Amino acid sequence: MIRLFCAFTAITLALLIPISCTTQDTPSTPEPLTIITHDSFDIGTEIIAAFEAEHNAAVSIVKGGDAGEVINKAILTKGNPIGDVLYGIDNTFLTRALNENIFVKYRSPVLDNVDPIYHLDTEHRVMPVDVGFVAINYDDNWLSEAGLSPPNGLGDLTQPQWKGLLVVQNPATSSPGLAFLLSTIAKFGETGDYTYLDYWQELKENDVLVKNGWSDSYYSDFSLHGGERPLVVSYSTSPAAEVFYSEGAHTTPPSGVMTTDGSAFMQIEGIGILQGSNHETLAKKFVDFSMDTTFQEDFPTRMWVFPTNKLATTSGVFADFAEIPSISEQVSPESIDLNRERWIKEWTNVVIR
Repeated sequence: MIRLFCAFTAITLALLIPISCTTQDTPSTPEPLTIITHDSFDIGTEIIAAFEAEHNAAVSIVKGGDAGEVINKAILTKGNPIGDVLYGIDNTFLTRALNENIFVKYRSPVLDNVDPIYHLDTEHRVMPVDVGFVAINYDDNWLSEAGLSPPNGLGDLTQPQWKGLLVVQNPATSSPGLAFLLSTIAKFGETGDYTYLDYWQELKENDVLVKNGWSDSYYSDFSLHGGERPLVVSYSTSPAAEVFYSEGAHTTPPSGVMTTDGSAFMQIEGIGILQGSNHETLAKKFVDFSMDTTFQEDFPTRMWVFPTNKLATTSGVFADFAEIPSISEQVSPESIDLNRERWIKEWTNVVIR
């Protein structure tokens, strides 16, 4: 009996040990997750790696042009998406995407740490992930040498001393260009003795220069980079970025931001899970991760936008020089969606034709 028991025990152990070793030594295949985003998206590889390690995931970042292009692709592939998560839909395109029902409803618990002013969607199809402010930037040294003080608001830009000195972007082809147009609509309105179209007519008469994109206007026409115009539509974080990328040449920003008179426009970017994703549970975890402090504290000096999570902190030149305007113009996403094409057409008729 003893011999039989020992033999049985030996056989049992021989069967159990390999099974135990196989379970421990062979990890499960990482679950894939594809993030669709705009060309400006930038996050540390170590940040993504931390998410992958925690959730046994394999994350792919797919960039698809500017925010408008990415949303168009998401709408065209509705129900059979080319990714699981869309990062970077902002309040200028939000309602269009929501009307197309391309997102899964999901309220991240991290939303509790986000100021309600940044909440994008009461039905929680899109979570607010970052915020930036489009505003007029000016070349400090150029203005000083010309004996000019910075403009004090949108109305100043139509004055003779600023003739031929401002470059903006076309709202039909540029996100900051559209944001700047919206700020003028919010400021001057569409009715009354003086409307936003009257304002743009005066800008045109004051020799405003219109370029198709931000990069061209900022790096070709802005005097800070060798151009001839000391005023450019850019972001409130651009002066901080100038210091960051100067490699020690600047310890303080060589440019400033016009934030008075409600002249800045607040752009809130969101993240949402695409309908038809085969990895919805993992996608929800990524949404939570993108809204939490580790992710939020990494992107300020990469994408030059502010965290929406009030627990996230910034440091260095971003904390020192990136400015949140005390007053910024806003237009509701619903109003933008309803009127965007008409506003752009009216603007084109006045400024371009």
